Amino acid sequence: MPTMLSEIVQAMVRLLEVKDLSTAAHTWRVVLYTRTLAEDAGLPIETITRLTTAAALHDIGKLDIPFAILQKPGKLTDDEFEVMKTHTTHGHEHVRAMGEDDPIIVGLVRHHHERFDGKGYPDRLAGDQIPRVARYFAVVDSFDAMTSIRPYRSTIGPEAAEAAIAELKAGRGTRYDPDAVDRFDALYSRGSLDWIREHFNDARPVPDYEQLRRVAEFAKASGRI
Repeated sequence: MPTMLSEIVQAMVRLLEVKDLSTAAHTWRVVLYTRTLAEDAGLPIETITRLTTAAALHDIGKLDIPFAILQKPGKLTDDEFEVMKTHTTHGHEHVRAMGEDDPIIVGLVRHHHERFDGKGYPDRLAGDQIPRVARYFAVVDSFDAMTSIRPYRSTIGPEAAEAAIAELKAGRGTRYDPDAVDRFDALYSRGSLDWIREHFNDARPVPDYEQLRRVAEFAKASGRI
């Protein structure tokens, strides 16, 4: 497998890590969850590579969100949440400014917070109006958000993953694409995601890019993905 991310994408993600440390391990987990999901679906390697880039850049718009909002330990006010929501459109602007017009990358960055029932943001798209990559990534992103340490949550228990899967199932057909939930749940039930949570948990230092590549290669060679 070649290097997973281009140098410019690595640089953009590192900038975001400097601003929001909680994003760092989150980025690598969602990259690997996304890659595992794509490989399970039998997508061509060229598509998987584009999805990997899109997953890495999904939160790049948070570069434009004030630090006080990103790192607030308590619940955001309505006004603060409105500011936070703009990271999707800011991210879209960033990737376009990079000269990126790949619909997989642009669509995932802009639409990963849309909801299947049309109540998401920024464009309130529903169902098949939402790019498929964004519908699937919404499940990945939500699972990781529910199973990781955040500024507003300093610890997570061993039951977090089971609770997250239950929450995804509860949102099946409303918040989330049903097929995306079913496929992710199947991967979780088979234990295909365990290695990611083990090697890239919030208690460990954020790996460098070479370590990320080596662990992914080992997992694939050993049949974990």
